[in-house]
Amino acid sequence: MAKKRLKKRDSSRHHHPTKHEHHPVFRQELSMGQKAADKIATFGGSWTFIITFFVLLIIWMGMNSWVLLKKPFDPYPFILLNLVLSCLAAIQAPIILMAQNRQAERDRIDAKYDHAINRKAERENQQLQKDFNKVIRMLREMKK
Repeated sequence: MAKKRLKKRDSSRHHHPTKHEHHPVFRQELSMGQKAADKIATFGGSWTFIITFFVLLIIWMGMNSWVLLKKPFDPYPFILLNLVLSCLAAIQAPIILMAQNRQAERDRIDAKYDHAINRKAERENQQLQKDFNKVIRMLREMKK
């Protein structure tokens, strides 16, 4: 019985929208490329990426220096490794730039939205001030 009452209460609650539901940045439809750029840039700028990257570099160099002494697939000075790192940088840089451009676009939209909200709040405050002044004048006239 208590569970039924709980469910009934939950369904009758009013939904209060948050800033995020009305904010234009959060209502945007993103393309698959935009979503991928955001995720890759988020991962590429994380400690997880940095640590994983260094571990893979150490494994690569270790395998080619000690494990594969007889016939390493990328002997010292690790020319193949340099090629892989150059390709990674060449691909990662434009993806990060795309994500930064998207962030700048979100920031511009956010600033416009905040400005509109602030203007609305200013108008409401001015109206409240007028109403308050009107009430004060009425009270002064009543005292006379």
